[in-house]
Amino acid sequence: MAIARVGIVGSGIMGAGIAEVAARAGLDVVLRSRKQETAEAMLAGMEKGLAKQVDKGRLSEEDRDAILGRVTATHHIGDLADCDLVIESVVEDLDVKRALFAELDQVVKADAILATNTSTLPVVEMAVATERPERVVGVHFFNPAPAMSLVEVIAPLTASDEAVEAVTEFATACGKGPVRVEDRAGFIVNALLFPYLNNAVRMLENGVASREDIDAAMKGGCNFPMGPLALLDLVGLDTSVAILDALYAEFADPNYSPAPVLRRMVAAGHLGRKSGQGFYDYRR
Repeated sequence: MAIARVGIVGSGIMGAGIAEVAARAGLDVVLRSRKQETAEAMLAGMEKGLAKQVDKGRLSEEDRDAILGRVTATHHIGDLADCDLVIESVVEDLDVKRALFAELDQVVKADAILATNTSTLPVVEMAVATERPERVVGVHFFNPAPAMSLVEVIAPLTASDEAVEAVTEFATACGKGPVRVEDRAGFIVNALLFPYLNNAVRMLENGVASREDIDAAMKGGCNFPMGPLALLDLVGLDTSVAILDALYAEFADPNYSPAPVLRRMVAAGHLGRKSGQGFYDYRR
């Protein structure tokens, strides 16, 4: 099926990033948040980011205006009705996502595909909350979506080949490199990444090395662009704990059990960059 109009549900960084990616690909985008002011703030943030690219000579003013002209911000879920593809990017809570998919199923046209940007939750659980499980697929973009080239396309047992292929073609049209993966917790990247991140926290807890030296070692020794503790701050410690919990629930592997300090930091509201404080202090 041809995808020309895309709905994005969620007011976070990922939702805005996916909206920009789709608009850059020439698609019409409906960006929906629960409050109109939040939706408009997301659009304003996108405009600010594009303006920086114009200033740096990476984007023409004409292209910026064209991208922004393709995006509509709304709080009304009914504005998603005519979308060919709707991608949810809300909080990583299965109950919240299931309720949203059940609502979208009643609002969006019958032949549309519903997709989740979940980073680790079982897609099939969202699919069976709808009356169109064959048209529910996972499409996991990475942060920041405009810059990261990878998209994981997740095929639950219920999904049709047509829906999976359509989402794969959408990701390709957005200039991304899609990889297909079965519907198992963590998919490819997070299933491999989060044991590493979790063990870096345990190393810090055990006093093996300082946070700076742990991060410096992995950057200098493995040529990683960012150390594990700085990466956790970027991802968000609350999101990281949710991912680890989902992985542990599925595999019962001790490497997936969140290090105690992660839970304590989340309880204290130290969530990383988005809160201003995590393993590092971003308030200065």
